[in-house]
Amino acid sequence: MFTQELIRELSQIAKDNGLEAAALLAVIAVESAGRLFAIVDGRNEPLIRFEGHYFDRRLSDANREKARRAGLSSPRAGGVANPRTQAARWRLLHAAAAIDRKAAYESTSWGLGQVMGAHWSWLGYGTIDAFVAEARSGAAGQARLMIRFMKKNGLDAALRRHDWEAFARGYNGPGYKANGYHTKMAAAYKNYSALKAPASPAPEKQPVPMRKATSPRETRTLFSWLRHVFTARA
Repeated sequence: MFTQELIRELSQIAKDNGLEAAALLAVIAVESAGRLFAIVDGRNEPLIRFEGHYFDRRLSDANREKARRAGLSSPRAGGVANPRTQAARWRLLHAAAAIDRKAAYESTSWGLGQVMGAHWSWLGYGTIDAFVAEARSGAAGQARLMIRFMKKNGLDAALRRHDWEAFARGYNGPGYKANGYHTKMAAAYKNYSALKAPASPAPEKQPVPMRKATSPRETRTLFSWLRHVFTARA
């Protein structure tokens, strides 16, 4: 379960993109398994997965030879194993980036939606660095990245219909049923739909301005005026 603060943040992203908050939260909960960050060198970083066979295809001949010798690329899918920890995966990415940064970033899936960096231009980012900066900017940035991918694939319509089978088939591929993505999303949607919308933080109370103290001269003037009034009425 996400924190109330995170639910508020992601709900606003959903609203900004014309999506139902509970539906977006359901997809994010399933795709991320409730984990959005890993602490790497003291910083919150998005979860990543490096694909060595993608990297292999994007390299020059000289760099491909260097990467293969270092165990960073392979012509075969799965030929470069991803370490178990995210910290180790980031070290793997940095090592690949030292050979060819653009190719390394394009060969990595990023964030809660695990969107491949190779899609950066198709998704409307000016550079791969802009794509990566979005993924590393926080939960909202990861969600925006995922939503771009969903919309480009026409999956926002299935999300609005709550057609979890169609959405999971398009997002997770033909093996979605084996992993139960559609049933997990349906259950998560039911849970988030039952939640009340998180209240916005109460505005900070402003101090009540204090009336400036009356000066002795003002006090004498007031008493003089009051004597004049009462004398005139006598």
